[in-house]
Amino acid sequence: MRRTNSKQAGFTIVELMIVMMIIGVLAAIVLPGIRSNAIRARMSEAILALSPCKNVITELYNSGGDPPGAGNWGCEASDVSIYVDTVTTDDVGAIKASLRGFNDLRIDFHNLTLAPLDNTGTFPAPGGLVRTWRCGSPTDFGGTDVPPQFLPGSCRG
Repeated sequence: MRRTNSKQAGFTIVELMIVMMIIGVLAAIVLPGIRSNAIRARMSEAILALSPCKNVITELYNSGGDPPGAGNWGCEASDVSIYVDTVTTDDVGAIKASLRGFNDLRIDFHNLTLAPLDNTGTFPAPGGLVRTWRCGSPTDFGGTDVPPQFLPGSCRG
């Protein structure tokens, strides 16, 4: 009988299972954070799609004009972007966007509201100035019903 001196080296099934378990645990920890950040990035893109309407309203107030009334600002539209279905305005210039295309029912078919504010934190008076915009709170301006964890940092707080 002739014996060969070949040594085979490799991983045992137990070692491979341990590596697979570690990869699974890491994926379970990281994946929800990645999904949440992806949704926030899409939400930022939806807010960016409202910029033309924000510009029209800011320009009208800052030039001393009077609000034209609900739905008459000239920036209302449908199919605005991948993530915004319709854009409507109210009489003081608050913008309401109907969201879609997120492939997440926690956000799709919900509303996002942006409202112009003066330096006191209230709606500007006719002929007043717009100092900032507010979004993200479900109790403010009656419209945002997106869960806060999916809003970008500029809309939280």
